[in-house]
Formats: sequence, structure tokens, C-alpha cells
Amino acid sequence: MNKKPKAIIALVLTVLTVALLIWTCFYAGGKYVVFDPKGPIGQAQKELIILTTALSALIIVPVMILTFFIVWRYRDTPTNKVKYQPHWDDSKKLETTWWAIPIIVICIIAVITARYTYMLEPSKPIASTQKPVTIQVTSLDWKWLFMYPEEGIATVNQVHIPKGVPVRFELTADAPMNSFWIPQLGGQIYTMSGMAMKLHLQADHEGTYFGSGANFSGEHFGQMRFDVEVQSDEEYKNWVADIKKQSKPLTKDGYLALAKPGLSQPDEYSSIPDGLFKEIVNKYVVKGSSNPHAGHGEATSTEDSSKTGTEEHVEMDMSHMNMSGHN
Repeated sequence: MNKKPKAIIALVLTVLTVALLIWTCFYAGGKYVVFDPKGPIGQAQKELIILTTALSALIIVPVMILTFFIVWRYRDTPTNKVKYQPHWDDSKKLETTWWAIPIIVICIIAVITARYTYMLEPSKPIASTQKPVTIQVTSLDWKWLFMYPEEGIATVNQVHIPKGVPVRFELTADAPMNSFWIPQLGGQIYTMSGMAMKLHLQADHEGTYFGSGANFSGEHFGQMRFDVEVQSDEEYKNWVADIKKQSKPLTKDGYLALAKPGLSQPDEYSSIPDGLFKEIVNKYVVKGSSNPHAGHGEATSTEDSSKTGTEEHVEMDMSHMNMSGHN
């Protein structure tokens, strides 16, 4: 029985499947949100993914085609008359070709990746004429607390940001380590107790975007999701004013109840305790003890006896802990 038609059909189906996947990612507006960026950071990360994938394909695709060709041409069947009779002497031209091309491609990928890594450093502010909005993020079991220190409000499992305005996220954890991720705006960054990470993002289009925890953190980690509402500047200001008028305040006792393990519905608070974020960050720092991260350029802690007698804000910039940093 001639198996050639079946092989051709299998090859055609494979090509069509790959083409359909690519079309869905880039043109169909499907659920591949990483390829549908809504801000400058997400757009730059998409470019990096496409560039490195295309350059890698320069090596992978020809190798796969040659592999299929060799397997098909020298297959062991009664009807195949082609014999594999290699000559075991070397070829300088072939060896130069199959070593030089990968080396050149890898060098190009290295240069591009290094450039984008520096450009997209997560703690690097986004160049803009607009004043950044600061949002302090705390990952809990199994919910997200967002505090707006300048506006004096807080939300749970929802975050609102104005369109076209840079956002400076300060992130920590009062629970097992997690990972903060808004796929259409930028790459993820870890949240860890005793540390305050920095992440700068920006949204250039109004809408509701998906956000989630991207790190396993226990029983309900899959439900650690939040909505990102991108609004016009006027709508954002009205939203803040409505919360101040209609919502209840967040007290320290209220925070302790919120921090207990469990799921939570989206909620809003009209005020927050002064210095709450700093207290959360320094909660696990023992006064007078040496910081295990000191000397590694990762985190520092100091005591200011002239002010409060407590540890100052612990801040950590770890570009190697995020997936694709930015700006």
C-alpha cells in the first residue's frame, strides 16, 4: 500500500494547524492576551517575543524540514530504492555553514535581548509628562489588596488606573510568595514578604483587563484574579470621589481580618491607616538583626531612632525576578 498520500495529508494538516494558531494569536483577537498589548511595556515585550522567535525559526525550521526530508527519503520500505551510503570524509564548507549560522543568530538574539532587558527594567520609570500614579499592592491568601496612598483609598481584587498615565506599583506580600501579572500591560514580577518591589506600567487604551497571580500559593491560587479598569482621567477622579463618599474605611483590625486566608469579593475602602504598607513590608523584619540580603544589592533595612524607632521602608529592585522587565 502506498503511504505517500497519507504522509502528504499529515504534513498539510500540520502546516494548517500552525498557520491557524498563528492567525488566532495575532489576528483573531482570541484569548492570547500577551499578543494583544494595551500599553508601551506590553508592546515592547511582544516585539521581543516575535523577534527572538523569528530568529530562532531561522535555525529550527530548516532543521525540521531537513529532518523530515531525510527520514522520508531514506525510510526502510520494500518500495523505497534509495540507499543511504554516506561518505565519511569531512566537508569544511558544510561544517562552516552549520556552525556559523547558529553562532551568528545566537549573537544577534543576545544583543537584542540585552537591549530590551535594559530598556524594560521594571524599576525604571516610564518617560512621560504625566505624574505617575502610585499603587501599593499586597498579595494575600487568596486575594489582592490595592492601596492608593496619594488618594487615601484602597480596593480588593480590582484596580483602577487612568489612561495614558504611568503607574508606579509598589509590591509586597503578607502571605506566601506570589507573582503579580497584567498580561496586556507588562510582564510579571514577584511579591515577597519583607520586600517592596517596583514595577512601572502604563495603559494607553480604556477597557477592562485581566490580572492574576502567576505563582502557586496554595489551595485557591487559581482564583487570585483581579480586574484592571482603565478609565479616562475624569472618570478616574470621579471613581476616587465616589469611593470617598460611599465606602467604609479600612482599619487595622479590618486589614487583619482581610489578611486571613480565604477568598474575597471585590471591595472598596474610603481611607487607609497611615503607614500600613510600610508596616506590612517590615512585619517580618526582626529589629536589630542583620538583613540576609545586605551586601547583595537586593534589599536593605535601616532604623531611624529620631523618627519612629522602626525599620524604614524595605525596597528591592530585582530585575532578574521578573519575566521581561520594561521601559
